[in-house]
Amino acid sequence: MPQKITLITRPQTAFELPYSEGYQLYSAILNVMRGCDEAASKHAHDSPLSTMSISTLEGKFRRSQRPKYKVVDPASRYSFHIGITDPKEIEIFRAIIQPLVLQEQEIILDKGALRVEEVASSTEGFEEMVAWAGARGQSCSFVEFDFRSPACIQYRNTKVMEMFPHREAVFSSLLAKWNSVCPEALRMALERDEMARYLMEEPISYETHSAMVNTVFDRAKGHPRPILRQGFQGRCRYIFTKDAPKDVRNAVMVLARFAEYSGVGSAVARGCGAVRVTFGE
Repeated sequence: MPQKITLITRPQTAFELPYSEGYQLYSAILNVMRGCDEAASKHAHDSPLSTMSISTLEGKFRRSQRPKYKVVDPASRYSFHIGITDPKEIEIFRAIIQPLVLQEQEIILDKGALRVEEVASSTEGFEEMVAWAGARGQSCSFVEFDFRSPACIQYRNTKVMEMFPHREAVFSSLLAKWNSVCPEALRMALERDEMARYLMEEPISYETHSAMVNTVFDRAKGHPRPILRQGFQGRCRYIFTKDAPKDVRNAVMVLARFAEYSGVGSAVARGCGAVRVTFGE
């Protein structure tokens, strides 16, 4: 059953973070889990399905003297969420909540720590999402995605990254994620041609840039260097054509609802592809 944990945190001191801080949050959360349940931490890290997503920090930052860095302020609070779609969601959820809430551990980043002040969680079953879409599908005319962090979608088996929120790229990514974790009876066979034929994009705001998803030690230069992924960020509305079949509408709505748990594209555990979705009538 997909779950989402929302954490509201506060730093004890001011410290710097890179603009793309998702990979630091990911490492910190894995360390929290490792201290509670090493098996759950290893499973989350080794899973080839990207069944855990982590959004970027949201809040008011100070300016940094270093380019591509920002500074957290002890006077402000910062929120982020963790989406869990893994079949072992109970073990992963417990390994995160127990240390951070019951044991009041801090989230340790490279230059400082975040103390958790509030936690909220929500769950929604796969069957619930399908039933909800079935009940509301005909009254929905569009779904709007707010890509809160860069969505990095690789074109099939190439090294080419999608740099536009194309309907086929976005919903094919979500379809693959859904089919990899949902019960077998709920797997969907939505075709790319159906996505292209019955949906239209309407970008509202849109930009492209790179996100740092990890670092690797460069032996030639003698210091760590960033690993970057290219992606797009902003808001895009996906409008149904008037003749869109009911099953296509329902499938798109299910995938859009699922997106807030799973994230869109690759590197979702490292802060990429976080979205907020609204449904329009």
